[in-house]
Amino acid sequence: MNTQSLLKSTLGSAALVVALYAIGTLLARYLGLADAGAGTLPGALDVGGAGVALAWGIGHCDGLDGPVVTLARKALEAGNVNLVLPWVRAEDEGEIRHAFDHALAVRKLGPVARELADTHFFETLVRIHRAGEGAAFTGLKPAGRDLGPAIPAADHALEGGSIDAVVKLLADAVRAGVHQRYHAAVNRRKFDANDVSAGRAYVEAYVPYIHYVERLWLDAQGGAHGHHAEGHDAHAH
Repeated sequence: MNTQSLLKSTLGSAALVVALYAIGTLLARYLGLADAGAGTLPGALDVGGAGVALAWGIGHCDGLDGPVVTLARKALEAGNVNLVLPWVRAEDEGEIRHAFDHALAVRKLGPVARELADTHFFETLVRIHRAGEGAAFTGLKPAGRDLGPAIPAADHALEGGSIDAVVKLLADAVRAGVHQRYHAAVNRRKFDANDVSAGRAYVEAYVPYIHYVERLWLDAQGGAHGHHAEGHDAHAH
């Protein structure tokens, strides 16, 4: 094969990848799929997808500036998949290696193909990581989003070697939360037994108070694993 034919073949492959990805993305958006990237570029590269757990996860592992994608960028540049393998379960390692090898191959086709290959690998890696944590994947989130005070504080503690700021932040938040719910309940506790409306008002304050204390205790005892599910209580009343 001469140089001109090779160039045409390379450009043609890159164009095919771009076209398949664009068509898949448009179809996903038209059909209203939450994960617009699933089944598009993976199909073009013959890369299988991971199952998505039906849970709502909290965290920053799905952000473009989060720890998973940050390491994924370094892994692609270094050509070393081992940098990201600790973020997935052992049983998912084969799929990540497969996606990584395809990403490295497609990146060589040009700048556009490189960007698409990187994005697909990031999505695959984050999706499988979150599935292992029992959390849903709803797409990569933009860098610089507001994560609240807790997550940045926890990361900074690891970097700085001191947990004191995190402990104070959590203690202050817990103290305020418990006091708020306690006072809401205790102020409605004494009511006429024949006043059903007042009784219901007490119950509406009592249940959130008890659930809040229970969740705090379970978390403190290590009873929660992975990402939390929104609105889920260990023992519903």
